[in-house]
Amino acid sequence: MTRNVDYDALHPSYKALWDLVGEENMLKIFNDFRCTQLQLPMRLYERNALEHILHGKDLESINVQELANRYGFSPRWIKEAIKK
Repeated sequence: MTRNVDYDALHPSYKALWDLVGEENMLKIFNDFRCTQLQLPMRLYERNALEHILHGKDLESINVQELANRYGFSPRWIKEAIKK
């Protein structure tokens, strides 16, 4: 779909999307999600799925702090997920 989009006239939300993903992807998002209110979770990873991935890993061979930074959970939570 080809459109001539006037960037300067865009709603600030669509300008931000254009800046992040480009014109073509902004238009895809507009067409697929317009009139939809999106609320995105604070964390990228789903807690239960990550617990399943971490379950049973060898705590001694893992850098807990590195995993905490990678997944956005606390080191304590990572340790507990491994122990479950």
